[in-house]
Amino acid sequence: MPQPPAAHVTAAEISRIAGVTRATVSNWRRRHDDFPSPSGGTESSPLYDLEVVQAWLAARGHTTTAVPREEFRTALRLHAQGGAAGGTALLPLVLAASRHAPDDLTTFTELTDGDLAARATAEAKALADTVPGSDALRFAPADGAALRALFRCVRDEGGQAALGVLAERELEDSAASGTYQTPSPLAELTARLLPRSVGRVLDPACGSGTLLEAAARHGATELYGQDTLPVQAQRSAVGLLLETPQAEITVREGDSLRADAFPGLTVDAVLCNPPYGDRDWGHDELAYDPRWAYGVPARAESELAWIQHALAHLTPGGWAVLILPPATATRASGRRVRAELVRSGAVRAVVALPAGAAPPLHVGLQLWVLQRPEPGGAERKSVLFIDTAGAVEGTAVSGEPGRPVAATRTGSARNPLDWPALTARTLTHWEAFATAPDAFTGEPATARAVPVVDLLDDLVDLTPARQVRSSRTDIDPADLSARVDTGRRYLTETAQSLVRAAGHTGWVAAGSSAKEWRTATASDLARGGALTLLRTVLDPKTSRAASGAESFSPTSVLTGADIATGSAPSGDPAELRTEAAPVIAAGDVLVRAVAGGTGPMARVAEERDAGAFLGPNVHLLRPDPTRLDPWFLAGFLDSEDNIAGASTGSTVLHVAPGRLRIPLMPLEEQRRYGEAFRHVHALRVEAWKAARLAEETAGLLAGGLTGGALIPPPPPSGSSTADYSS
Repeated sequence: MPQPPAAHVTAAEISRIAGVTRATVSNWRRRHDDFPSPSGGTESSPLYDLEVVQAWLAARGHTTTAVPREEFRTALRLHAQGGAAGGTALLPLVLAASRHAPDDLTTFTELTDGDLAARATAEAKALADTVPGSDALRFAPADGAALRALFRCVRDEGGQAALGVLAERELEDSAASGTYQTPSPLAELTARLLPRSVGRVLDPACGSGTLLEAAARHGATELYGQDTLPVQAQRSAVGLLLETPQAEITVREGDSLRADAFPGLTVDAVLCNPPYGDRDWGHDELAYDPRWAYGVPARAESELAWIQHALAHLTPGGWAVLILPPATATRASGRRVRAELVRSGAVRAVVALPAGAAPPLHVGLQLWVLQRPEPGGAERKSVLFIDTAGAVEGTAVSGEPGRPVAATRTGSARNPLDWPALTARTLTHWEAFATAPDAFTGEPATARAVPVVDLLDDLVDLTPARQVRSSRTDIDPADLSARVDTGRRYLTETAQSLVRAAGHTGWVAAGSSAKEWRTATASDLARGGALTLLRTVLDPKTSRAASGAESFSPTSVLTGADIATGSAPSGDPAELRTEAAPVIAAGDVLVRAVAGGTGPMARVAEERDAGAFLGPNVHLLRPDPTRLDPWFLAGFLDSEDNIAGASTGSTVLHVAPGRLRIPLMPLEEQRRYGEAFRHVHALRVEAWKAARLAEETAGLLAGGLTGGALIPPPPPSGSSTADYSS
């Protein structure tokens, strides 16, 4: 019987299998004569025999660091070389596997390749009524390795982990452009802008289904989705069935504008993050489409086509929230359609988001809140504009009046945004406006209700920044002056703290070469009892109210953003969808679950953190204090190389805590390093606070001077004022 060809892996895949960085693999190649020689590829991109590599790693104690997600990722690449079924064909199996107990999945992995292929084919056929096209799938013995890796990944890390790996691979293979996943905090905000009573929700460009999942968490019971990319439609269908099994789910493939899969459907709400800047959306062939009730969108205005598509699917009085680029509010080619949308009362609010809130990260996107007009309904006399981009740089929503946000601000994993504060501010203004639009008073430079008649000029510019700052009478000079004084005071205090943090001395060189240590993974240390790994697992069917107040006694949640900025726990326990979340204790080591962005990745829990819930995007490592020093542990976990070696994914890098490596050294030596890491952490946090406070205070001063609310100080006594008057 012919032997199958040897499996080959790249240096990058070796680093993921071993749980180390690419640089470490390069080091091994240079320093160890027994490192496996390349068996294929090129000089610049060598390939290595997988079995030989695994044997070499086993001899060096690196056999336990590969996580099932990484093994699945590697298996998929090898599967593409000789497998019978493509990666997309495996998507329905994620759902099928998730419906089996872990012991069943273990049994599947022990089958022969032929029996495993037959079992997988039968599992796919059983989903014929749930996932379109699954009944046509056929698996062969050549797919055995990929099938085993899939079942192991689902068994050990869950269906969503396997789903993410598959979708990531297929999107890369299809060279799809402009495909972005809506970040979870933005999806939550979008869904919370809808009334709680919505039951039927449509997303005509559903992507991975993030918006529909958020809608289901907020009460939607019927979910409809469509996406032009087959891999995205399949991923959305499987993901929604995994996360919201209680909902009725229908997902279709196809271009919603050209070939609407739900032509007669009307729903309570539409949520959508449509493609941007698409000039080939069907302008010519759809010129007389009945959906264009507010005017035919220009070729460059695909976003206005999506807006009208959404409105056409709403019942009278139904709501839509779309995530759109800022050009939609200003382009001259869309002026007439914007005017009709405003005049009819369809546009209820436009919310400007800070740059970095969602991909593309360099653009400050906008949320458009729309409502389909009702025959004989109340006249809508104004449109709400909220500029959260300015709000995030301004004063805090709550706390001491006038205190700049940087003093208490938090950041997301990819950008320093305070999502809880941004969400709270947006919803506070939106709910006040939706309840009593005529009585809405707004907030200077942040939120303003603008009369419809004032918007219907030659530009019909719906940019929030322009509308909320258009009137100088909204600015109270005395209030602004007080805010500047408060900002300067906090800046001075923080600058003094920064000087103290930078004053730590005594750093010395290690010698002629850098020190090296034997290391162990966090998983190895956990198995040995030196530490405990904890995390919060969300349940989409659970809410705080349903779980009872007694089990939710803590009043805050520590988030990844809190770690990035060194702030106290800022999350809301009401948003935790779980019946049991770990409670943080002083001395716990907290690690952000998503790599990237600014600020530390890890820190040690202080007394102010004790008693807070562990947030869903944070890993908790609880060390045995007789064996591990917490700050020593946090310092090495925060290493850039360590985080990179433990991160998986493409667009979003998820940290696998078990793969993080810790040097093995005596406790006394650990404490010496721990004290040094404590100083480094303090320096980093104080530097971040000082930079943000300086930026915000300067912004207040510049805005006050240019807006007429502040005047320059008088010249020093005895100096001439001729220069000012000449």
